Amino acid sequence: MPITDLLERNSKLYGEETALVEINPEIREEQRVTWKEYELIQPTSTTFYRRSITWSVFDEKANRVANMLMECGISKGQKCAILLMNCLEWLPIYFGIMKAGAIAVPLNFRFDSAEIDYCLKSSDSDVLFFGPEFIGRIENIAGHLRKNMVLYFVGDSCPTYAEDYFRQVSNASSLAPRVLVEDTDDGAIYFSSGTTGFPKAILHKHSALMHSARMEAVHHETTKNDCFLCIPPLYHTGAKMHWFGSLFTGSRAVILKGHSPEAIFDAVSNEGCTIVWLLVPWAQDILAALDSGKLKLENYRLSQWRLMHIGAQPIPPSLIKHWLEYFPNHKYDTNYGLSESTGPGCVHLGLENVRKVGAIGVPGFGWKTKIVDENGVPVAQGEVGELCVKGPGVMVEYYKNPEATAEVLKDGWLFTGDMARQDDEGFIFLVDRKKDVIISGGENLYPVQIESFLMGNPKIHDAAVIGLPDKRLGEIAAAIIQVKEGMEMTEEEVNQFCVDLPRYKRPRKIIFADVIRNATGKIDKPKLREIYCGERLVEKQNMS
Repeated sequence: MPITDLLERNSKLYGEETALVEINPEIREEQRVTWKEYELIQPTSTTFYRRSITWSVFDEKANRVANMLMECGISKGQKCAILLMNCLEWLPIYFGIMKAGAIAVPLNFRFDSAEIDYCLKSSDSDVLFFGPEFIGRIENIAGHLRKNMVLYFVGDSCPTYAEDYFRQVSNASSLAPRVLVEDTDDGAIYFSSGTTGFPKAILHKHSALMHSARMEAVHHETTKNDCFLCIPPLYHTGAKMHWFGSLFTGSRAVILKGHSPEAIFDAVSNEGCTIVWLLVPWAQDILAALDSGKLKLENYRLSQWRLMHIGAQPIPPSLIKHWLEYFPNHKYDTNYGLSESTGPGCVHLGLENVRKVGAIGVPGFGWKTKIVDENGVPVAQGEVGELCVKGPGVMVEYYKNPEATAEVLKDGWLFTGDMARQDDEGFIFLVDRKKDVIISGGENLYPVQIESFLMGNPKIHDAAVIGLPDKRLGEIAAAIIQVKEGMEMTEEEVNQFCVDLPRYKRPRKIIFADVIRNATGKIDKPKLREIYCGERLVEKQNMS
């Protein structure tokens, strides 16, 4: 069945129950309204602290979006892009697009005008929903968008070149559109991170989206009584597919428009959240606030919080050990995935395997894995090779890019570009991105291993390791170290701490600076290399 059927089912079974809550921590808590009151006032989505929507109204809004699109000529298979910050309108628009038989195309809210233009054209999008934060970027490209492209502005003071979303959708029918949507139909196009150039368009069918929903519920034992706290951006498969567990079970979810430790704890406490997915920097910030006394557990209602899980990058075991000191009763999971595999979960640790923290885990529900050498031949157990995954969530293709598709899809296997090894219990350990491996004096250095070691130092808040050019060795490992607030650290201290590493793995250069991460919490290594390679190359030449 298509993913839209789950929304219709929830509307019938749980119609008057709350489906989604939006929390804006920047607004005073006293200003709270229901969705119905919000409709009458027509404010921007940043006016109120708390808004909510029931399953029946969620479905009704999606129907209105679908009918509005069909009235303006959108038919099955056409593409409709979404460029919005997290808000209560996001998911009804997403599902409305798919209810019309169209293909939803979420866009990264960090894209600049050129990237937005590229993604709209490469995905053949005919419609764009955008919010007030993007007016300037859209104005830059409005004059040369595709002919007859429809722009819907989701906010107040609609620009002259766009349609007023709220006015148009309120006039559309709330009845279910008469469009046959099947699980074999294309459902969504997601874009890769674009860290090595313009992003690639990743096409997924409804069947893949549906499997991710079922898998999320299985992996995290989600029930109708759970409440999921959604913090990461909804354009990303990580946030969306984790929320799909709530969709699958008909349980409540909270969209938090902020990620400070105080905002997260307020939401968990006030809304009774039981499942929270964090990115590494947010977990680090929470621990730092607890360590400093800025955040006090006794000030919040947290006993119902049963599961904390992290994804988007390798997780330092020291972080989880520290977390469990404050939350000994929490279950923990880490999830590995790619947008090409419908997001997180093709490999997952499992709630019962906290003893194996450091591993990304075992094949997820319905998935298979293998680790291969450069010729595609499986490596011996314990050896490092490229991780490949196969399952019902593998993408159809990179849209309109057969060459790039052929590079990563082979006989149904998705070649991830991640280097990994498997231990004697079958647990997979991520070693590093294939493109991030540092070759120094003929030795392969895997930055993730060094970063994980550095994160064991109590003074280090965050760490990233990149390769810098070197005349003699080709490359050397440089560690960018972000020291915890209020602490000081010297290069000598770092070098002394690293004596427990094999000599060839020790960083040759220490840089004290902030670690740059992208919107999904991953270390932005291309950006770090851009910043430091040119500056440090001169130093390396002088030292060689």
